[in-house]
Amino acid sequence: MSDAPTPQDAITAYAHRAHWNSPPEAPRPGTPMALPLPERVAARSRGTLTAEEWRTAEADWSDRADARYRATVQRAPLGTDAAPVRVGVKDTVDVAGLPTRLGLRGHRHHARVSTPAIAALPPGLAAVTAKVVTTELNIGVGSECVNPYVPHIDPGGSSTGTAVSVAAGICDLGLGTDVLGSVRWPAGQCATVGLRMTQRVSLLEGVFPLSPPMDALGWVTRSAADLAYLWPLLGLDRLGTQRPAGEGPYRIGVVANAEGPEGACGPAMRGALETACERLEASGQRLGPVRVDDLWALRGPAWELCARQAWDAYQVWRPWVPADLHETTRGALEVGAKVQDDRYAWILERLAHTRATVEAGFDDAGVDAWLLPLDPAAPPDLAAADARVSTIPAPQDPDYDLRVAYTPLASFAGLPALTLPVARDERGAPLCVQLIARRDHEPLLIRLAALLEEAVGPLGFRPS
Repeated sequence: MSDAPTPQDAITAYAHRAHWNSPPEAPRPGTPMALPLPERVAARSRGTLTAEEWRTAEADWSDRADARYRATVQRAPLGTDAAPVRVGVKDTVDVAGLPTRLGLRGHRHHARVSTPAIAALPPGLAAVTAKVVTTELNIGVGSECVNPYVPHIDPGGSSTGTAVSVAAGICDLGLGTDVLGSVRWPAGQCATVGLRMTQRVSLLEGVFPLSPPMDALGWVTRSAADLAYLWPLLGLDRLGTQRPAGEGPYRIGVVANAEGPEGACGPAMRGALETACERLEASGQRLGPVRVDDLWALRGPAWELCARQAWDAYQVWRPWVPADLHETTRGALEVGAKVQDDRYAWILERLAHTRATVEAGFDDAGVDAWLLPLDPAAPPDLAAADARVSTIPAPQDPDYDLRVAYTPLASFAGLPALTLPVARDERGAPLCVQLIARRDHEPLLIRLAALLEEAVGPLGFRPS
């Protein structure tokens, strides 16, 4: 009898070597990957964690994790300085030396200059180690990423890889873009922390434009504590004209619109909001109800604005992008084609008026920030998400009121917003709230998130 390996032996051996579709083993205590982020940075600074030790541990973990969770489109190994903070960048944002693909199989743009937020990262401390997955042109459905903490839950989009890479431990900080919630949704659905920055054109150089008046940078970290630590360390507090958080206790307006019939908020998300309110009050913050009626009525028009501007831009992009776009991408574009010129002009007028008056609403109510659920319903499972024909709801859709959701409030007003998990449902899925503040008040949102996270305590999310 021959001892030569059979074809099945070869297949089995390859699957074993590749750990086919199996989760990576958790990092052992005391190993470089198990160190909390501040301890890792300190250890690299002191030299107690050598460059070779960190490079070896990082590559071993990320090879295994990315094989399972499929968060990246291209990875860049740690350089000779072995920077301790790994940054993943959405594949619609330019990084010098790495191609930008826009979520398309047949497109490559080779940037010579990085977007300013990446170019300003301190060398030796932080390095871009991956371009991460996005959906087609920011508006398609599906990414083939796996949600690291709850694999049966849709990881969200369009900045899908931004959140998945962070949750999976492949990156420590993810940069994405948030138009109508496209950082906040994946961050929330992957049980991480997502911050949409103030809408500011000066920060968007080298960023693929989908809806320029609402496009904003967004950041994802594994925790609010990590975000608070990295924000000044990496100079992210110098992006724009951010204002200090000031001393607490802080005054928080709980947006009552979400609880009425027009809000369509389900019991799971109402429970999450109640948890957040209880914990914030226990930490000494002052809470009370607010209404944002005028802005609330503009959530649907915000979607129309995005759709129309994506459609208009597509007329320019068409020669440079493949013709075989996914049906969900085409579906989203077709929603925009139906937004008539007079409607489009009215929406732009309302946007200008909103941005000129929205901050007075905080003053009139005497609050520092708004608090509300991330969405009306808990994160969808994969089957429900895959059934969608478009990421952009159309007014004739039967679930239109539910799908316009709550994230457009910050987007239409150009305000910063932050989401974080505060509970889990019976499926193990994260239930998240979001905080919204005045322009340039990112430090306040980070401070409030850190207070809320500490009050809630660990929720037990780990790569599974």
